[in-house]
Amino acid sequence: MSKNPTSEIGNLLPAIAPKQEQILQGAIRVFLKEGYARTSMDRVSASAGVSKQTIYSHFQDKEGLFKALIERLTLACFQSIFCTEKLHGEPAILLRQVAEIYLTKVADNPDYLALLRLIITESQNFPELAKLYTQTVVQRGRQMLSQYFTSHPELGITDPEAMAQIFFGSLVSYVILQEVLYGKELMFLSRDRLVDSLMNVVMSQSLNTEIYLSR
Repeated sequence: MSKNPTSEIGNLLPAIAPKQEQILQGAIRVFLKEGYARTSMDRVSASAGVSKQTIYSHFQDKEGLFKALIERLTLACFQSIFCTEKLHGEPAILLRQVAEIYLTKVADNPDYLALLRLIITESQNFPELAKLYTQTVVQRGRQMLSQYFTSHPELGITDPEAMAQIFFGSLVSYVILQEVLYGKELMFLSRDRLVDSLMNVVMSQSLNTEIYLSR
């Protein structure tokens, strides 16, 4: 019997202290309303109902708080992908699941999309915010997919890191274009078409290898 990819990669969110959760819930309201530059610890303190000293004791500074917020939202959206060290499962099943979870959880999470807009808006004045997002989401996703492709030589992928960039980068750019840059109104492309094409790109490498070896 084949293993269920969901049970293979699904894990609960790592536990955090109730006070930390309280702070993060208050912080997201302020960050999304005021933007990064105008957000102060005083406003976060008032929104979360805790003292500034309590915030500093848990997150050190505003950047640390924002990083924790990105990580928490990432894990909340992609816990069945990111809360594990490695991906496991049949490629044709697991890769489609990874793509569908990413697209569904991101596109349907207004807080995450609002945070993504904020990062893009603030990236010129605060490049560290964009770097935090890239490290937390894009880099982590690419590393995990690259490791997965390397562990499945039957796929015939000669450059696992580049293929991981193509696969995961396509998902990220799709969400940005469709949901943030109004592509849904101007040049709509269904999720299913994107996922089907990505799967064809990956799985065709295996087919091409089989054809080459059979000659």
